[in-house]
Amino acid sequence: MKEQLVYVDRQNTGSVKWDGMKEKYGRDDLLCLWVADMDFKSPRCVQEALQRQIDCGAYGYSILGADFTDAFVDWEQHHHGYTVQKEWVRYAPGVVSALYWCVSSMTDAGDAVMALPPVYYPFFHAIEETGRKLVLSPLTQKADGRYTPDLKDMEEKILNEHVKMLIFCSPHNPVGRVWTREELKAVAELCARYNVILIADEIHQDFVYADNVQIPLGTVASGRVVTLTSPSKTFNLAGLQNAAAVLPDEELRAKWDAYTQRISVTNGSSLGYAAGTAAYREGAPWLEALKEQICGNYLCLRDTLLKALPKLQVAPLEGTYLMWIDFGAYVKPEEMQNFFENRCRIAIDYGDWFKGEANTFARFNLATSRERIEEAARRILAALA
Repeated sequence: MKEQLVYVDRQNTGSVKWDGMKEKYGRDDLLCLWVADMDFKSPRCVQEALQRQIDCGAYGYSILGADFTDAFVDWEQHHHGYTVQKEWVRYAPGVVSALYWCVSSMTDAGDAVMALPPVYYPFFHAIEETGRKLVLSPLTQKADGRYTPDLKDMEEKILNEHVKMLIFCSPHNPVGRVWTREELKAVAELCARYNVILIADEIHQDFVYADNVQIPLGTVASGRVVTLTSPSKTFNLAGLQNAAAVLPDEELRAKWDAYTQRISVTNGSSLGYAAGTAAYREGAPWLEALKEQICGNYLCLRDTLLKALPKLQVAPLEGTYLMWIDFGAYVKPEEMQNFFENRCRIAIDYGDWFKGEANTFARFNLATSRERIEEAARRILAALA
């Protein structure tokens, strides 16, 4: 039986999305559809697990026991068909932290690291802020709005730029793709051919819709691959600092271990892992209700906008809970900020944040109430009337 979703007003709770809006946009009166976390309470099983931890009353140093690892390994096997050996698993406060750790421990300063824009912008930060060279190979957008890797461009740049690592998003934020086995195999084989370390950000792995199937890169890659994921996106736990890294390659595990020992951080929060354990074991019914809500929100916003604005380009939602729309037929690139912030009064993620010729695109967070999605549609249509 699916668990009912409970919407929560997160204003004045220290929420980055809501209470950090003024710092980001210069105002706090916008309809908030930007940062990718949710406006729903986490599953009841998570709240109960946290309450048990809190009721203990002592919050001293703790060790990360086997419970989370067991729950995580079981989830990967049952939901994604990925047989993860326990000795492959390492921990981090979050996937973004883990990205920095991978880049720092597995490449050297000045090395070239590739990303495929438009893509989650912390990828760029993890590369450039660690003193590496950012190499971009843009995804190709087809007539139906779907994106695909440009393998020819990737290979040329891997050779010419001496790329050492590729950070790959699967499912893809922001364009919503769930890659096919053939696409994943082609990317993995390309990386293996040139000894490129492949880092797979699979944090959106549990948000896949219709007939699409999430295929972990670790199940198709024969080369050096690291998978990063977390229950934080799936169960709205980002503030609890819990993520997992899967490193089948012994050499990469050794580099990870040496680096995390050197910086004296080897995992996340004990509360976070207690929450993650409960979520992986008992949170599936809540997740099913959430996915229904997200799909309904997508269809609501897509159909309402396209009925009045048929020249919009709306990317199909195969995965994630993020909607990617090109407003270029109606809004000029230089007018995007004024259009959304002043005319629509909506906070969204702008396409140019993700690079890759996306300056008339907007990313919308669908993990909210239907009423907020309907209100966003009304504001956009009114601004373009």
